[in-house]
Amino acid sequence: MTAVTATLPTLQIGPIALDVPVVLAPMAGITNTAFRRLCREYGAGLYVSEMITSRALVERTPESMRLIKHHESETTRSIQLYGVDPKTVSEAVTMLVAEDRADHIDLNFGCPVPKVTRKGGGAALPWKQDLFRDIVEGAVKAAGDIPLTVKMRKGIDDEHLTYIEAAKAAQGAGVASIALHARTAADFYSGQADWSAIAKLKQTITDVPVLGNGDIWSAEDAVRMVNETGCDGVVVGRGCLGRPWLFGDLAAAFRGETLQAQPTLGEVAQAYRRHAELLIEFYDGDEARACRDMRKHVAWYFKGYPVGGETRAALAMSSSVQEIDDLIATLDADQPYPGREAEGPRGRAGSPKNPSLPYGWLDSRTLDESFRTELVEAELHNSGG
Repeated sequence: MTAVTATLPTLQIGPIALDVPVVLAPMAGITNTAFRRLCREYGAGLYVSEMITSRALVERTPESMRLIKHHESETTRSIQLYGVDPKTVSEAVTMLVAEDRADHIDLNFGCPVPKVTRKGGGAALPWKQDLFRDIVEGAVKAAGDIPLTVKMRKGIDDEHLTYIEAAKAAQGAGVASIALHARTAADFYSGQADWSAIAKLKQTITDVPVLGNGDIWSAEDAVRMVNETGCDGVVVGRGCLGRPWLFGDLAAAFRGETLQAQPTLGEVAQAYRRHAELLIEFYDGDEARACRDMRKHVAWYFKGYPVGGETRAALAMSSSVQEIDDLIATLDADQPYPGREAEGPRGRAGSPKNPSLPYGWLDSRTLDESFRTELVEAELHNSGG
């Protein structure tokens, strides 16, 4: 692949100046402090926590308190909150600010997972314009000088789009930036992201930066998105799974440099091991738990490389770093980068599906009190994804 570069001005999100206009997308079960630290070691940008449910945070559940922890090396501490109740979201933001736990707070309105949307949360919530506005306005007020941003999808499906109206409301509420994943909830992660929606949003929203998200598998894709849509920066999700060095490629591309990481199998294996080490630290020394967490990463890291099924399965069943080391020792570390076979889409995709929604949710753009119970149930977990 021929590297493509584009020099962009510094991305300003409130008082936060990013030399590289790149944001790590929050991903449930992925973007904990271990993965964020690993990505930072390769590149630059803003690295956001996985989605934290505001109710769990206000109740200070042990897992939510773990998820908001940042390592001392994380100089811009970014936390994404998910919530459905204006009061609870405001309380969660107030807590983060009062206890000095974040330098940037993002609100998630893009989760397409059925367990969330069927209760009126995630990508379903902006359909209720008054509820969306109340949440964002309350959160901005509670954040004070801390920049508060929002991330959303195009809408529920192609017949029920919400992103333009929601973005206008968010801009009016005083958010510091708006990110759009250019798919609907019905799209889930399937098909091709509609970058034209990002361009339309950028043309509509002029007071704050607009960031684009969807189908960025390489630095070339990121540059192309900026050139085609005019967006101020990019949000990278599934493209970095098993490829933390992508952030080095992105940093180089946006600085006008030419670079594409082409790691050997040995270099990939060492990144995998480093990830496991950081997870052990994240889990307070629980090596077995960290290795279990690494299981989902095996296929992503070794995509395209000549690593046999038995070795992959053994890596997935490892319970210690020593076991990982022993397996890495059996690999041909000098195997070169396989090119396109190691690139492209990764992570869950699935197929389009009818969004799960509360009965009667689409009947009105305003919130009826009858939905309150279902909305409460949308927050009965720690992570919004």
